[in-house]
Amino acid sequence: MVKYSMRTAGVCASQIEFGIEDGKLKDVRFHGGCPGNTLAISKLLEGYDAKKAVDILKGNVCGGKGTSCADQLAKGIEQALSQIA
Repeated sequence: MVKYSMRTAGVCASQIEFGIEDGKLKDVRFHGGCPGNTLAISKLLEGYDAKKAVDILKGNVCGGKGTSCADQLAKGIEQALSQIA
């Protein structure tokens, strides 16, 4: 499993960590943010296809921020996938 750590921008979570193994997401962890929501996202994405997760999460916004923790995660996954390819 390759592990990734990213700083976020424009959201309450300050950092997101995740792994990708065989194209699947592993150990998604948010530092900060809304605990109930970020924990639920982490649980739902465990073992989920990374490319499909990007399609679902990218563009979701929180309030007037123009982004969200889920959107930031999608951007991080997308960047990680581009490094793998």
